[in-house]
Amino acid sequence: MSEPTGKYSITMPRDIAEAAKARSGPSGLSAYVAAAVARQIERDNLNELITVAEAEHGPITDEEIGALRDQLHQARRQQTQGGANAA
Repeated sequence: MSEPTGKYSITMPRDIAEAAKARSGPSGLSAYVAAAVARQIERDNLNELITVAEAEHGPITDEEIGALRDQLHQARRQQTQGGANAA
């Protein structure tokens, strides 16, 4: 069952609207825009969480970010290798 929808009127630059319309595919422009807005809301929520966490624990250092990035890259490599080995 899908969520109830509403009809809204928005204004955006024509070039952005045309690019979105060209990329929207069979699901249509409304679905494309809704997905983009949903991603932005997720980012906004994450930024709010980061702000709260940094206020409580201090800012995240470049070294911490680098270490976490390395962990993520290693996990992705392991997933890729695991998927290749399973084939």
